Amino acid sequence: MKKYTLSTWLLFLIPSILGILLFMIPVKLTGDWKVPIATLADILSGFIAPIMPWTATVILIIAALGSVLYLIKGKDAEDTSFTTNLFSVSIFWVITRIIGAVFALLVVLQVGPEAIWNENTGGLLLSEDGLVTFLFTIFLFAGLLLPLLLNFGLLEFFGTMMVKVMRPLFKLPGRSSIDALTSWIGDGTIGVLLTAKQYEEGYYTKKEAAIIGTTFSVVSITFSIVIIDYVGLSSYFLPYYGTVVLTGLILAFIMPRIYPLGGKAEEYIDGRPFTGDEEKLPEGYNSLSHGLENALAKADTNRSFGKTFADGFKNVLDMWIGVIPVVMAFGTVALILAEYTSVFAILGKPFEPILSVLGIPEAAEAAQLMVVGFTDMFLPVILAEGMITSELTLFVVATISVTQLIFMAEVGGLLLGSKIPVNFLDLVLIFLLRTLIALPIVAGVAHLLF
Repeated sequence: MKKYTLSTWLLFLIPSILGILLFMIPVKLTGDWKVPIATLADILSGFIAPIMPWTATVILIIAALGSVLYLIKGKDAEDTSFTTNLFSVSIFWVITRIIGAVFALLVVLQVGPEAIWNENTGGLLLSEDGLVTFLFTIFLFAGLLLPLLLNFGLLEFFGTMMVKVMRPLFKLPGRSSIDALTSWIGDGTIGVLLTAKQYEEGYYTKKEAAIIGTTFSVVSITFSIVIIDYVGLSSYFLPYYGTVVLTGLILAFIMPRIYPLGGKAEEYIDGRPFTGDEEKLPEGYNSLSHGLENALAKADTNRSFGKTFADGFKNVLDMWIGVIPVVMAFGTVALILAEYTSVFAILGKPFEPILSVLGIPEAAEAAQLMVVGFTDMFLPVILAEGMITSELTLFVVATISVTQLIFMAEVGGLLLGSKIPVNFLDLVLIFLLRTLIALPIVAGVAHLLF
């Protein structure tokens, strides 16, 4: 193994340990167990909440105007500047950014159709304590601090160590274990951002990025506690979360092997084909020594903290400009459909006989809750209140809402706003397949408990 100086070892260890502490280790600082990144976001949200609706609206307007200007100007193929990459997007995303900005203006001014700006639709997303406010702050801290996970060798170390587990089971490189852990213990949004960043930098193939983004963007432990507590079943948390983990692992094994994820291209963002040579151990190395050497080599190339901070700030702007408009546009439309139409009741009808066969009480009421989670993960349990009385059914609804993973108000919007190669129809199909595969597992556990 190549010799490295003490400074290189410290450059690998200190930022990596800090990254693990900030992104992956829940602490109880403000009453709840949360990873420090989420706690910092919550604290900042508390201070800036009164100005956030207007602040977010200004950012959304900048995103829309900048994209329109670049669309009119036309893209210079040789211009690869950060600003160009930020604003030069396809016509579909330009329209999405315009819709997001218009929705935000209508919400803060409370003008136009009430269906757009009331407290259950656009107002829910853009309120002082709404999702957009939280995303604004979590993106700030996550963006600035993501280089601690990305730039100093942590992913290279774990990637080499975990390849023998992740590749045969989930068809993924070892480094994806960090994305999964970050989502599971921290937050699904952070996992998606981490995955998108690594895909853009050429570490994941199109297939790998799509699998990780849609299969391992797991809801955090903290949010799972909120869900089960909301339906009044907090005493069942351990079997509930055990069911979530078991179902998630089974889905993670199945989903990469079937359509649409199984059909994604095994090539990198620049068109390079996947060969597998990247994961072979050189002669004379084991997983530990090769992982350490890769990690130290990566750390040694990132000695400029100024550049690291600049990379982090670019991450923040990329998230604010690229993702928040998508969440505002898609999230508002989805919530309008859930609030004002019977679309989800109609779409949920096919689930009614399935729930009946599985012996789920109040199958007709629960059926629509199987699809409403596509808009927002919290909606099924919100709508279940006053609609569902059976504890068994409430357990099933709470567990399914967490294992579905794809919901447009957050993870779905983030995936569509990123460069990860999944489209809207992919997300719909993945959501439905996850639901259908998970239902028998969850129902079986529920019948054992109740």
